[in-house]
Amino acid sequence: MMKYVELCVDLRKGRFAKDGLIQYRIVCQQVNVSSLEEVIKHFMQLSNEKAEEARNQAQALEDALDVEDLEADKRPEDLMLSYVSGEKGKDRSDREFVTPWFKFLWETYRTVLEILRNNSKLEALYAMTAHKAFQFCKQYKRSTEFRRLCEIIRNHLANLNKYRDQRDRPDLTAPESCQLYLDTRVEQLKIATELSLWQEAFRSVEDIHGLMSLVKRTPKPSVLVVYYAKLTEIFWISESHLYHAYAWLKLFNLQKSYNKNLTQKDLQLLASSVLLAALSVAPYDHKYGASHLELENEKDRSLRMANLVNFSLDSKRENREMVSRATLLSELAAKGVISCASQEVKDLYNLMEHEFLPLDLASKVQPLLSKISTIGGKLSAASSVPEIRLSQYQSALEKLTALRVLQQASRIFQSMKIDMLSRMIPFFEFNVVEKIAVDAVKHNFVAMKVNHLAGAVHFGNMDIESDVLSSHLSVLADSLNKALSLIHPPVQKPSKPSENLTNLAGVVEKEHRRLLARKSIIEKRKEDHERQILEKEKIEETKRLTIQKKSADEERERLLKEQRLREQQRIRKEIEEKEAREAAKMIEDLTGRGKNKKKIHIEGDMTKQHAMEVVLNQQVKERQEMEKKLAKLAKTMDHLERAKRQEEAPLIEEAFQKRLEEEKILHEQEQLREIELSKQHHAGDLQEKNRLSRLLEHKNAFQERIVQRRESEFSSLRKEREERINQLLSSRKRERETVRKLMYFLNMEEQRIQREREEQEARKREEEERRKKEEAERKLKLDAIAAKQLQRERELEEREKQRREALLRGAEPVRAADAPAAAAVAPPAREPAAAAPAAAAAATGAAPSKYVPKWKREGDSSSQRPTAAAEPDRWVRDDRPRPDARPFRQEAPPAARQEAPPAARQPDGAAPAASTERWRPGSRTSANSSS
Repeated sequence: MMKYVELCVDLRKGRFAKDGLIQYRIVCQQVNVSSLEEVIKHFMQLSNEKAEEARNQAQALEDALDVEDLEADKRPEDLMLSYVSGEKGKDRSDREFVTPWFKFLWETYRTVLEILRNNSKLEALYAMTAHKAFQFCKQYKRSTEFRRLCEIIRNHLANLNKYRDQRDRPDLTAPESCQLYLDTRVEQLKIATELSLWQEAFRSVEDIHGLMSLVKRTPKPSVLVVYYAKLTEIFWISESHLYHAYAWLKLFNLQKSYNKNLTQKDLQLLASSVLLAALSVAPYDHKYGASHLELENEKDRSLRMANLVNFSLDSKRENREMVSRATLLSELAAKGVISCASQEVKDLYNLMEHEFLPLDLASKVQPLLSKISTIGGKLSAASSVPEIRLSQYQSALEKLTALRVLQQASRIFQSMKIDMLSRMIPFFEFNVVEKIAVDAVKHNFVAMKVNHLAGAVHFGNMDIESDVLSSHLSVLADSLNKALSLIHPPVQKPSKPSENLTNLAGVVEKEHRRLLARKSIIEKRKEDHERQILEKEKIEETKRLTIQKKSADEERERLLKEQRLREQQRIRKEIEEKEAREAAKMIEDLTGRGKNKKKIHIEGDMTKQHAMEVVLNQQVKERQEMEKKLAKLAKTMDHLERAKRQEEAPLIEEAFQKRLEEEKILHEQEQLREIELSKQHHAGDLQEKNRLSRLLEHKNAFQERIVQRRESEFSSLRKEREERINQLLSSRKRERETVRKLMYFLNMEEQRIQREREEQEARKREEEERRKKEEAERKLKLDAIAAKQLQRERELEEREKQRREALLRGAEPVRAADAPAAAAVAPPAREPAAAAPAAAAAATGAAPSKYVPKWKREGDSSSQRPTAAAEPDRWVRDDRPRPDARPFRQEAPPAARQEAPPAARQPDGAAPAASTERWRPGSRTSANSSS
């Protein structure tokens, strides 16, 4: 490869060199990357040497490299000049000799960058190549090639983020990779500013910010210093004074925080630059009077600029605040930047921002500007910061002074002469002042009007003539056209025979177009027919090719299977042979590496596993021996280090004492210098005190007058306040009294309602208790009545039982006697039954409060019901088991009782038959009917 690269360089064949390096990269990527690195370095070294030889042979380098683009071919005018001129000059021969070699060198850089892109193992070589290409563009002022080189590197990073699945892709989250890419962009930014390619420099700044946003990591302070230093230059060239000032503020904060070697003079120079940059910003907003589209574009641009200045990794708009001149100055005052600036810059700041001197402002500012323009220089402790020249702000500060004079004059004057205004602003001619005033009026900073006829300037809110006469020219043009048409009316020409010929030609042309359209339709139909035929043939051909392809695929698949089987067998055999060779090699290496070189004998078949065990045992032995040697060596090194430290201890003490003496002398010098500065400040303060002492009497008089006026105002205000307080107290007292009475009335009303509610609830409870008590007494009475009735019915049943037994005993004599005898005997038998109701009535008469059945309360019940006492009541519970008995219901009313019918008599007047059957429903009707 070394020889191949040398041949390519000698023959200037960049394309062949690129192809060869690509093939060699494929070979070496996974095996030996360092070989590829050596070849590429050799290739670039040869190209540089050939270009240097060509440059040394050329007499005039500027003429030899007077080419716009190294990648472009020869220009047509150069070819014409080479063929027209008979003899070639030396300059042209140099151009033809030197330019090709520089073209080849540029092509070499491009080739190497293309080969090394997105390769994690050759990141350092890629960065080195990019740096060399930047130096090439800087050395020979190649602006076109520099732009192209920046675009190439930018595309490489974009592809790196786009294709994330590459095998050897660099990892940007790694600190080393990120630092290499960042250093490349910083070098690109430096070269862009040195070549004055400000557009490319701004894009480089965006590249740095985009890279840091991608990896979410803030760069080192040294990189940030370069970043903000170059950003100040870019913003100043682009006339973005506000962001220029913010960049200076960021640079000042970085230097103050991280640069420990920064002297007081350097800090004062930096603070002066920051303050002057802030004062150089226009004091009005450019958004006034702009269209919506311009405002949107300005907003997007401001967000981009602010993002770059703040170096914020957050892309959300709501998390940012818009910057302005007022916020910048307030931030400078809050952070103490103004106090660090020089005295001249402080005085200028006070005059511009806090003083009101419309007549003397320019005369006081002019000497300060002349002093400030001489201040500047290179910082001693900050090599990355460019040389500071405060004179660059002079034009912007003069413009600011003119604006302040116009603004302050508009507040106290209604009009003034142009000559007087010119004397008030000695920096510019009046035409320049007029341009500044027009810009200020446009952005609503000041309202004024210049009257050149009267030679005066009028201040105040007045309409501008351009607003009133915006359409004056268009109206004038319309009026002139109408007047011209009235003065010189257009002449109408008479018709001629040629017009008829024109009409005839139009008819012929129309017919011709119709025929052409018909012809085109016929041709289109023919083409459609031919296309249909071709489509059919194409479909048939596709079917045939599909069948043919299918058969070919089947054959190919069969051959692939056979080949795969053979390949597997071959690989298996090779693996076995390889393992045997590796085992033999391992044993051979082990015997050859040792010092004694003993031959190891292995019994049986020599397998890889057996060989690895032998090798491991041998390595363990060697490691143990090495550990013993290292322990001995460490002990020797400890003794040596202890002796060395004992020897160097007195030398260190001596050096320390010497440094103490030097620092003591330096401290005394600093104290003397500080005392001298304090004396100077004290003398200046005394002079200032003597100068201001003349105003003391006027100040005291003015103060007394103000104090008296304020005392009178205070007394009147205090009196009014006391009256208001008294009125307020009385009104509040009345309100409290009203509220107190209202609360008392409400409380009393609530108590009355509560008392009535309690009384009503008590009455309800008493009524409920009384009702419950009466219910209980009534229930007890009913229970007693039911118990007595039950007892009485039992007695009646007992008597009825005795009567029936007596009847049964006298039944036999009655059957034997005749009917009259039976009739004579029957009435006495019924007497006890008839006497029972009387006894019951007598019993009930003794207790009138107890319950008496209805049939007993009636007077003729004994005559109507002779057998009622003998029949048991169905409401009385019978202890005897009866199948048709019903349960006794105590709560049923007495009137609901059913009375038993009288016993059925014999048709011949005999006594009733002895029967124990009880009465059932329906039997009463039958008994009555039978009787």
